[in-house]
Amino acid sequence: MATQSTGQTPKAVATVAPKSAPAKASPQKAAAKMHRRSRSGCFTCRLRRKKCDEGKNQCKACKHLGLKCEYKRPMWWSNNEQRKQQKESIKNIIKHTKLSEKTAPIGTSSAGTPPGLSHSLPTSATYSEATAHTRTPSVDSQSSPGYDFNQPLSYDYHDYQPHIVSPPYDPNPQYQLFPTTPYEVDIKTTRQMFVNDVPTRRDSTISTYSTYQPPPPHPLPSFPEDEWTNENIYDTGDMFSAEDGLDFDFFDFSHGAPQASQQALIQVDDCDRPLLDHFIDNVLRLIFPILEVNQHGSARSEIILPALESNRCYLHCCLSVSAIHLKSTRGLQGEQIDSDIMRHRYAAITELCEALKLDANHQQILEATLGMIFFQCSVGRPGDALPDIPWHSHFEAATSLVRKLELPHAMVHNSNAQVHPPFNMTLASWIDILGATMLRRSPQFADTYREKNQSGSTSGLCELMGCEDNMMYLISEIACLDALKAGNGINDMQLCQLIGSLGQSLDTTEVTPESLAWPYSSTGALRPRQLSRNMTSIFRLAARIYLCSLVPHASKADLTMQGLVERFTSSLQLIPHGPDGFDRSIVWPLLIAGSQSTAHSSFRQTLAGRIASLGEHAEFGSFGRMVRLLQEVWCQSDEADRAESGQNVHWRDVMQQKGWDFLLI
Repeated sequence: MATQSTGQTPKAVATVAPKSAPAKASPQKAAAKMHRRSRSGCFTCRLRRKKCDEGKNQCKACKHLGLKCEYKRPMWWSNNEQRKQQKESIKNIIKHTKLSEKTAPIGTSSAGTPPGLSHSLPTSATYSEATAHTRTPSVDSQSSPGYDFNQPLSYDYHDYQPHIVSPPYDPNPQYQLFPTTPYEVDIKTTRQMFVNDVPTRRDSTISTYSTYQPPPPHPLPSFPEDEWTNENIYDTGDMFSAEDGLDFDFFDFSHGAPQASQQALIQVDDCDRPLLDHFIDNVLRLIFPILEVNQHGSARSEIILPALESNRCYLHCCLSVSAIHLKSTRGLQGEQIDSDIMRHRYAAITELCEALKLDANHQQILEATLGMIFFQCSVGRPGDALPDIPWHSHFEAATSLVRKLELPHAMVHNSNAQVHPPFNMTLASWIDILGATMLRRSPQFADTYREKNQSGSTSGLCELMGCEDNMMYLISEIACLDALKAGNGINDMQLCQLIGSLGQSLDTTEVTPESLAWPYSSTGALRPRQLSRNMTSIFRLAARIYLCSLVPHASKADLTMQGLVERFTSSLQLIPHGPDGFDRSIVWPLLIAGSQSTAHSSFRQTLAGRIASLGEHAEFGSFGRMVRLLQEVWCQSDEADRAESGQNVHWRDVMQQKGWDFLLI
């Protein structure tokens, strides 16, 4: 996936740039300015994901950077390992070239520099030849070939003087004649995804970067260490919000360090290509919405696409999930779509079993197993039951692989901020903790979470799913207590003492009401950390409801329980709803709170409104299954209330009655 900053439009604050009516370009000129992706560029530029001018013998980019320009298909192009080595070699050559340019004198700003923008850091275009453009020139630019120099000037000379350029900031008094002007920059970011050199998705966003003070003084502008990626603008933080975003290398991915502009080479049959395209375009964005908020594009470029390229079992799992989503959303019926679902599902399980027999490639096996468990939470209707292995049986195999890879040990010793949590262990922990509440069992790695809670270190759960790590550790403790109660391993007095102790632990995690606010800023930017605080508050209230339900002879009609449900309902107002909201990320809290709501509770009306705002998306995945389960629970519990039988209807009992084996996370 390649990321390119396609435009910066300055908006002067103190001085107003002139506006002239743009000349209408003829259709011939417009057609000439259209850019078409070329596939005949040199392989070096194609590997670097840079535009190639296709110069004879040697293109200008390779000549400028001292790289070997190869138009004939090289040997390293067909081998992924050799391509990675070639990338590293090219990166070292570029770094050496840029370091050698540090000693060269810095040229003065061009006359076309917008007022106040001369303090910007240099970009790759700064050190490229003047003729090496990376985008179609603007019609209104005086540097563009299509600019009409005969058009009349319609601005006052005293309002704007284009020949006066803001000099670099320097504390030397001689520059006091040129006061720095505050400025704003509109940045348009376009992301284009390619699968097998074919464009499949294009996203574009526009944001505003503002500054009202000069940058820190530097004798010389600092050079970027490496211009290999096109996402250097994100390295200093999340400019789309007022908060710092997640580090681009926060997780330890099984595919190695994150690489920008990675192009996946996914080999699929022609009959399966529509399924692959549908997965990338429509399903992929549903899987890790919180990670996508914290680190835009990470789920796609660092997790999904590398796995699709290198892991056949994972690929078959994703194609099966894509077919399920296609059938659900478009109402497809017939043998063909059912055959696609089962064919890829069977192929995934078969390859998984073969890999387990070989006892090799444990990371890939774990990755595919977790995908088979977790991806089902994003697609399918409640009645779309697959006649194969249930999710908790898959998770038993995943648990064995996690221990074989010693990931819990790596997680426990991850107390240093410089050590990144293994991504697969983080995902397995999320499934383990909430999945244990589905089965009324203790989490498989409860001891690991207990040690992490005592050390106060992170497991990456907040960055991946939105709820803070310490809250998830406490939910793990409550699940252990629930399992202990189910096994009659504790009397009522001991149970109440432990409930009180866990309640006090939840008290220590409480935050002030002022810290909870709407997660969108005044400019409409989503603040990831504020969203995480709000979601943690939702999980905290759900944990309290879960804990109170363990009290002997507890009833949903108790005033304490109803007070918690009402507080939960009020907190839902701080979670964005609708198709672009995050209701599908709080399925477990909605289940816990909804199962304790009464017929006259405001929770049911609130949930109905959020279901309506989701539209057809409310029928799919874990959210749709949760709604179906709550409807059945309410039907039975309301009937018991009318009969005044005093019977408490538990959602696990309803699942068992209906033969449902849901993972509602």
